[in-house]
Amino acid sequence: MSVEKGFTKENLDYYLKELAKEFRKRNGKNMPAEIVLVGGAAILANYGFREMTYDINADFKNTSSYSPKLSQYSKYYCTCSNVLNIRTISAEYLIAMKLMSRRRYKKDLSDIIGILSEQERMGESLSYQQIDCAVRNLYGGWDHISEYAV
Repeated sequence: MSVEKGFTKENLDYYLKELAKEFRKRNGKNMPAEIVLVGGAAILANYGFREMTYDINADFKNTSSYSPKLSQYSKYYCTCSNVLNIRTISAEYLIAMKLMSRRRYKKDLSDIIGILSEQERMGESLSYQQIDCAVRNLYGGWDHISEYAV
């Protein structure tokens, strides 16, 4: 899903609520679902340093930063309409994903710096060991991480 004007924290939450209402309308209240916000959407949900993101879509599964293990390392964000559980990726895993994506032309580097800065501001600084663990858990090691990222 993409929005021409971009997703902000406020309209992201609005769209998630609308998605949950539509899901509930089509499937009833006894069929729960779960989605995991990654990338820019996870940053919007968890931090205040980024104003918007432009794409939120299922094509993510076709990118280098996708790992089937992501949901295992996600954390609770909210529940909408009592049927849609929304989770986000934890900080060290977001950084691992940004390192893996290899996009020098996108906001990956500034996102990494923003995450590290916000975590420190919140008194929850990340160590290299935590990021190393996330890279190893998601991707099996640093072999596939771009030389530009390290």
